[in-house]
Amino acid sequence: MTNNFGERLTLALKALTMSRARLAAELGVDKSLVGRWASGAVRPSAHNLERLTRLLAGKLPELTLLDWEREPTEFAALLGINPPGPQSGQPSGLDVPAETLDAALASIRVRGAAYEGFWRATHPAIIAPGRFFHQHGMVRRDESGLLRAELGGPDVRYVGSMLPIDGQVFVAATDSVRHLPCYMIFNIVTMPKIVLMDGLLLTAGNAMRNPSAYPITMERIGDLSGDRDADDAHAAELMRLPQFVQDEALISQAMRDHLIRDFGPEAAKSGGDLLLTVSGSPDLAQLIAARSYGS
Repeated sequence: MTNNFGERLTLALKALTMSRARLAAELGVDKSLVGRWASGAVRPSAHNLERLTRLLAGKLPELTLLDWEREPTEFAALLGINPPGPQSGQPSGLDVPAETLDAALASIRVRGAAYEGFWRATHPAIIAPGRFFHQHGMVRRDESGLLRAELGGPDVRYVGSMLPIDGQVFVAATDSVRHLPCYMIFNIVTMPKIVLMDGLLLTAGNAMRNPSAYPITMERIGDLSGDRDADDAHAAELMRLPQFVQDEALISQAMRDHLIRDFGPEAAKSGGDLLLTVSGSPDLAQLIAARSYGS
């Protein structure tokens, strides 16, 4: 397919004035799974696509399984609604310079499988100084060939594309609960399988929507099974886990010191950092060695 399945599903829901939650209820699936279909993060399995088509065809008699392969403009015309606006021609609607996209896709073609899996992010809780947040979720390649990340908890959900370039990973995501963009940059240690990413998160992280930047790590907590439906279900289960770390003692002192650090003019006088930065592989390797908090 040359275009994202999510575009067509969104058009079908528009034609029916039907919400994702209602579709999920009628299909008997988790609404987060429908959200991943509509966002383009995943395409339904053959079984779910058949069930989805049967359900929608009961309301849109002209719809068949083959119609999901139509171009979005043709699909919209079939449903009698306005076609989508002009497309950028880039995967997943990601608008970046061609050279950047080519570099990321080249890296993914070689080592994309090293990133795929179930992950847990850890970062300071901005709304509760001294405490920590977890977000859980999944990284997997999508139809366009890009790595797609979905992480979250009961009150937050980050969905976006990951661009691995020259030993770093750049993430442009959206909090699909609060509808706010966020950005992440991670360092990695090049290994056959990436187990930990260490970086910075930039977002509007509190009720006042003040721009905030803070350290964040992502730790691999499991591998994909290869069964897309089972992996989707497990990711949805993970994202129902509490956001606040329930047992602070499970976070190692090395990780605690890394995530809540002193920086600025006074720290710089003692040889510390003037600005909030994340150094390269030596510190990351130390964090990997010190991983002692539970899964």
